Amino acid sequence: MAPHDALLGWDEDTTAEAYAEFTRKFPMYGATSSDLAHRAELTSSRLVVDLCGGAGATAQAILELVPASAQVISVDNAAAMQRVGRRIVSDPRLTWVTAAAEDLADHVPSGADAVVCNSAVWKTQVPQVLAAVHRVLRPGGRFVFNIGGGFAGVRHPDEVNTRTGPSLNALILQVAADDYGYIPPAVPQSSPKLSLDVITKQLANAGLTLLSTEVTAQHSTMAEKKAWLSIPVFARPAGGFTHTQRMDILNKAYVATTPDTPTVTSWLVVLAQRPW
Repeated sequence: MAPHDALLGWDEDTTAEAYAEFTRKFPMYGATSSDLAHRAELTSSRLVVDLCGGAGATAQAILELVPASAQVISVDNAAAMQRVGRRIVSDPRLTWVTAAAEDLADHVPSGADAVVCNSAVWKTQVPQVLAAVHRVLRPGGRFVFNIGGGFAGVRHPDEVNTRTGPSLNALILQVAADDYGYIPPAVPQSSPKLSLDVITKQLANAGLTLLSTEVTAQHSTMAEKKAWLSIPVFARPAGGFTHTQRMDILNKAYVATTPDTPTVTSWLVVLAQRPW
């Protein structure tokens, strides 16, 4: 069977538990969430939305910055992720709403000071989400989100300069080919799914003003990359593999690396605003 769908696969208990364990053990989601929350300037906020909030890693970062009287609403369409999140993040200021990102404005009151979305906007119907964000934000309210470097077509210099050997993804494909006769499907050369030019136009069409962008680098290790690829929705390669087979391939590929080998992931960070 094919890998878990990037949307439907999240609403599975095994994925939710594995993801939550990863966020507790490794810094990637905590660090990116903290970065976005600080960019949103939340110190005087009254209402903040954590969009595609999953198990609450970003909500935690938001809660650390907003006033004691603020309200935070975490919106995600995966009930399994939110079940785990409710167990981990306990704060009376936090409300969980199970809904699609595109339906944000139907579930959240208008007048939000900020909407924060970590590692997920490219999985949505982006024009619809941007229109919903515009409806929810107060004039002057901020929308802060990031786009994975591969989806945005950007690479931080650190990602290029840190490479010391084949990536874990490349090793996975090699093991799959050697042990399982895997032939990767031919993928035609295409433009990035959500480049800066595309997102700039879509923000403008939604009535949002682009304030700034930055390509950032998230530094981690091969051990963290392996743990991330062990989460069912991220397990590779695609094709007719069971999850057990994918973990066998991952473990064999990982043997060809060392746990402390540095890895770098690039992100395009975008700050937009509803005009005054």
